[in-house]
Amino acid sequence: MSFKDLPAEARPREKLLARGAGALGDAELLALLLRTGLAGKNVLQLAQELLDTFGGIAGLLQTGVDDLRQVKGLGGPAKRAELTAVLELARRAMAERLRERAVFDSPAAVSHYLQLHIASRPHEVFAALFLDAQHRLIAMEELFRGTLSQTSVYPREVVVRALHHHAAAVILAHNHPSGGVEPSRADEALTQTLKAALALVDVRVLDHIVVARGQTLSMAERGLL
Repeated sequence: MSFKDLPAEARPREKLLARGAGALGDAELLALLLRTGLAGKNVLQLAQELLDTFGGIAGLLQTGVDDLRQVKGLGGPAKRAELTAVLELARRAMAERLRERAVFDSPAAVSHYLQLHIASRPHEVFAALFLDAQHRLIAMEELFRGTLSQTSVYPREVVVRALHHHAAAVILAHNHPSGGVEPSRADEALTQTLKAALALVDVRVLDHIVVARGQTLSMAERGLL
């Protein structure tokens, strides 16, 4: 059955207009963005395949343009651009939320924000969330790339960026591309080094969060800060 052959009440667009977006499943919402399927595969089937490939909506939100290019049916630039734009809107919406309230009023939002930004990176990324005196997000910056035990994370550069943003506090973060969020000895040592360096300019380190696909670990909650 092709998409156009579905009963009107089962088509995502008509269903949304009649019953609201909450009545649609993940595949139906994604199908509205994709609009068309492939030969022998309607748009709902393509949408479900995408969700299965990337591990649901959360996984899809972590994908980049290169990931999408590998999916048959998303080879054209128009669909990739539209889907990438929606993913970027989701990231910006999360950032806006963190700018409006103290980050620890919504710790889940911080985890989701970091998941959207760095969980799916194929290489290790070290980032910092710079916060104001009310612990609201000013900016996030990816400062260094490479395995932390092999690529130096220069405390001076982190301090310079904190001063640039007039930050009162920071949350450090890095990802583990291989999976797992258990902090290494190098992670712990780096945290203490940066904490000491930032304290010299009266900037507090509130946390260091380790991120992998679908999971995060707070070093502050582990008592490692």
